[in-house]
Amino acid sequence: MSTWRNDPNAIPPWNERPKCHCGFRTWLQVWTDPLPQGKKGCRFFKCPDIDDDFKACTFMQWIDTRPLGRVSLKEEQERRVRQQQIRLKGKEDELKRRRAELGQREAALKIQEEQFQAREAQFKRKAEEQKNRYKEPAQSSTTDGRNKKGKFLRSTQ
Repeated sequence: MSTWRNDPNAIPPWNERPKCHCGFRTWLQVWTDPLPQGKKGCRFFKCPDIDDDFKACTFMQWIDTRPLGRVSLKEEQERRVRQQQIRLKGKEDELKRRRAELGQREAALKIQEEQFQAREAQFKRKAEEQKNRYKEPAQSSTTDGRNKKGKFLRSTQ
């Protein structure tokens, strides 16, 4: 037998739970009614009754034959501490996962920013080249070797 049957705080693994007549894995529940006498606090398996044909399944299997004894105050405190440690560990793991995800996102953003800056620099260079291309002066009569009066200048060569 598994240790969960003896531990009042343990939950049996899903694959160890019996199947009801409907074929579903049963739910673990605790009896809360005062009747039948002596069963209050006992654990039992019950059909989840999730069948769509609206038939009531009456499957029920007791785990405990008598209510489990009360746990001492020290045991209850230890159980609560364990639960808090489990919750804290879960939160720490989630924080680590989120930090790693954030690091990946920051790295991706840095790469995108570098690519953007490279493209921006390339566009600026092209714009500057086009600007310089249109600024080049067209040849005028003073630059083609003629003076103001239209006569050719002599070359000293």
